[in-house]
Amino acid sequence: MKVLAPIYGLTDAGTEAQQLQAAGVDGAFTFEGPHDVFLPLAVAAAASDLSLMSNVAIAFPRNAVHLAHSAWDLQQLSHHRFTLGLGTQIRTHIERRFGEEFDHPVERMRDTVGAVRAIFAAWQDGVPLDYHGAYRTHTLMTPIFSPQPSEFGAPLVVVGGLGPRMCAMAAEVADGLAVMPVTSEQFFTERTLPAVKSGLDRRKPVGSEPTTSADSFEILPELIVCAGRTPEEQAAADAGCRALIGFYSSTPAYKPVFEIEGKGHIQPLARNLTREGRWEELAELIDDELLNAIAVRGTPRQVADQIARRYAEHTGRVAIYTPYGLADGLLEEIIAQIHAI
Repeated sequence: MKVLAPIYGLTDAGTEAQQLQAAGVDGAFTFEGPHDVFLPLAVAAAASDLSLMSNVAIAFPRNAVHLAHSAWDLQQLSHHRFTLGLGTQIRTHIERRFGEEFDHPVERMRDTVGAVRAIFAAWQDGVPLDYHGAYRTHTLMTPIFSPQPSEFGAPLVVVGGLGPRMCAMAAEVADGLAVMPVTSEQFFTERTLPAVKSGLDRRKPVGSEPTTSADSFEILPELIVCAGRTPEEQAAADAGCRALIGFYSSTPAYKPVFEIEGKGHIQPLARNLTREGRWEELAELIDDELLNAIAVRGTPRQVADQIARRYAEHTGRVAIYTPYGLADGLLEEIIAQIHAI
């Protein structure tokens, strides 16, 4: 099984990519944090041979043409190693941080994927651009603004999702689903997989897509990996993962995951803590039972065994998060064990 890991920096993104490649990682991804989601990938493309992915580019504040240009250029720079990952973020950030509209996020994301694909088709196949969606309209693409057809083809488009409607929509129209990292084996089995199947059942061929089955669609689980080889390393990993899951627990969108694990009461408690600015107390809400349900936890071998049990039947790649300082050699051992799946 292949593994993607995060790049956090900007000016040192090339060095980070090289270090990940040396550790055995197969791909790298960036996220919407303190830096632009695309620029570090351009640096990483020149410095490494890793597959690359935006994980995720927040779609609603960006024009589809801007998204398409960034993806197209990264596909060229990386020689067919780039995947455009798109996500919605949550209402508060879209409306208050970006100053854009958030209503009907599933339909807006469907529209975004359709618009980006139409732009790709105009550039790659010369199809006249005549896209009319519920939220996006694109009807002009003159030669001076059109890149040349790519020898590598158009980038793949993956949608980040958790709720059943978003997962089903991704399976219907995108090339893949990036399963958000706050999930559990039970939620993945009982909610995500049925939603993906319902979307695949409605899927129609896109361009030269050879099949409408799951063979043309990737499920990419994003996993919080809580690994240690010694009690000290495990304690450090536990602390970092509790803090991350605690932070996520304040977001209403993740409440269904906590509910299915019998911990639905945590979300309003976490919400109150964030409103009061008591961020450091969020980790205290995450007990061992919940940590084990959401993260993959234990020694590198135990982590790999859990990944194999939960996901190997459904995917050939996972994206990992390790929100703590990694001791020397720990990442390499984690990667080696996951590769052995």
